[in-house]
Amino acid sequence: MIKAGIIGGTGYTGVELLRLLHNHSEVEVVAISSRSLDGKRVDGVFPSLVGHSDLVFSLPSDTILNTCDVIFFATPHGVAMEGAGAFIDKGIKVIDLGADFRITDQTEWSKWYGMEHTQATLLDSAVYGLPETNRDQVKEAMLLANPGCYPTAVQLALKPLITNKLISLTGIVADCKSGVSGAGRGANQAMLLCEASESLKSYGVSGHRHYPEIKQELEILANEEVNFTFVPHLVPMIRGMQATIYVDLLDENIDVRPYFVDTYSEEPFVKILTDGVYPETRSVKSSNFCQISIQKIPNSNKLVIMSVIDNLVKGASGQAVQNMNIMFGLDETSGLTSIGLLP
Repeated sequence: MIKAGIIGGTGYTGVELLRLLHNHSEVEVVAISSRSLDGKRVDGVFPSLVGHSDLVFSLPSDTILNTCDVIFFATPHGVAMEGAGAFIDKGIKVIDLGADFRITDQTEWSKWYGMEHTQATLLDSAVYGLPETNRDQVKEAMLLANPGCYPTAVQLALKPLITNKLISLTGIVADCKSGVSGAGRGANQAMLLCEASESLKSYGVSGHRHYPEIKQELEILANEEVNFTFVPHLVPMIRGMQATIYVDLLDENIDVRPYFVDTYSEEPFVKILTDGVYPETRSVKSSNFCQISIQKIPNSNKLVIMSVIDNLVKGASGQAVQNMNIMFGLDETSGLTSIGLLP
């Protein structure tokens, strides 16, 4: 039985980790930390866990965390950066759901996150944890950088096209929309019901923190510079994310479907929809699946790719569990086989 600890258990990704790990037959969550909730029962804060968890919130310094096999950081940016090394030195694997180790360039990271990155050695050793592109590296990782939600949806949509050199790498447009849970659980006026309901708005158009992460990973796939526009939007729903991506085919007569089918034929969590069927966020709600649809625009070289995920599952906690399974040599789908909730 794998012993898991969660640091930062009061946010949406933290409670989603608890939900998923409590349904995992080979994992026991032995510790969950929160400075603000120290000493309180977890099921008192999250009643959905009544009868499933006897855990009590502890401090991040609690020594029980040192008995774990894996530590999940579901914390604000900068926390894992300072805390991960001590666990790794003890032989404990670390999975960071934040962004501390996603961008490989320290200066670039500091530019986007507004603080100095102080752990160059850890940054160099971290593995970027998108299983569909880095599975072999994930298997050997001690420090895992769990991808962001927008980067996950965009990369999965573009991988077959970029790796097979089917599209122009300039002029890519990623038009992405996410539910409000992507902003976290902290108090935020813009996320209030009266502010977000019955409205749709763009944000981060001049520069979003996920932009350098997406660019970095797409350029690794392409092995050359990629030029793209990324525009995120907030939509009035709790969870779910769609990336609608517009690209120019190098050959407007090519059928790209076989490339998508071949790329993901062995991937348990990526599903290519049939022609004319477009993905809906509700189809993947509470699941670790990504559904992708492709549509060629007639009489042009334009291709539209639509990719949907649950931002809290495949976009965060589910992907973290998927990575944990790979890191410990378990069945990759363990604890993650639930299909989307309808309605």
